[in-house]
Amino acid sequence: MGLTVMDERLDYPAAPSPDLKAHVLGVPVHLVGNYVQWLWQRVQQGKPAHVVTLNAEMAMQAERNSKLADIIHGAELVVPDGAGVVLYLRLRNQRIQRCPGIELAESLIRQMGTPKQSSPRGDDVAPDVKSRPSLFLYGGAPGITDIVAQNWQAQLPHLAVAGTANGYISAEEQDALCDRLKQEQPAVILVGLGVPQQEFWIAHHRHLCPNSVWIGVGGSFDIWAGTKTRAPGWLRNNNLEWSYRLYKEPWRWRRMLVLPQFAWRSLTTLWR
Repeated sequence: MGLTVMDERLDYPAAPSPDLKAHVLGVPVHLVGNYVQWLWQRVQQGKPAHVVTLNAEMAMQAERNSKLADIIHGAELVVPDGAGVVLYLRLRNQRIQRCPGIELAESLIRQMGTPKQSSPRGDDVAPDVKSRPSLFLYGGAPGITDIVAQNWQAQLPHLAVAGTANGYISAEEQDALCDRLKQEQPAVILVGLGVPQQEFWIAHHRHLCPNSVWIGVGGSFDIWAGTKTRAPGWLRNNNLEWSYRLYKEPWRWRRMLVLPQFAWRSLTTLWR
């Protein structure tokens, strides 16, 4: 699966550029030709990245929380995860497509689990699992990341999983997790603690694995474990995924109030 963003006026570069960003309520969105390709190259080259998947709720929180805004500004890659972000930018003549964080992470995982990869000489090689870039999963309810790891390895036997941890561990277990990450040095670390906890956690712990790609994946673990489902494709394609979430989880209604607030801010900032 290749995720791209396009503009009617120009071709976006292959890598994030400080000179080519859009902004949503003051926080950046990087305009990149192929997010997955860029991330996979970072993994292969052992170069670090913090990936932020920006949606309307996060943009509104960042407007009120300067520490969160600073983390987003400092991320190597910020992608337009939410439909609200896309619509905000389209109102300002930035023609981009959504890059849902769950699909970005899935594409990267599939790249990591592909049986063959090209060597520098251009021929195909099939390294064993131990030599492949490894994946670590942190977050979710107890047992969820274990199921996720099993499900992915059933699909991708060549996928190397360095470990898992749930998001409800004790302080002592948190120390052990940090020690484990420092020892394992996984290439990709997916953190599903919800916004903004996962962004703060990544920012505070990146030093443990200085060459890793870190991605906040929100509730993706529940989807991959099969305990929850994504909205049908026709809803996602029409920017109505939020309505499915509200239908499945009506307790979300308070959180959903941010959407009309974001829409109003989108219009009022446009008129300035």
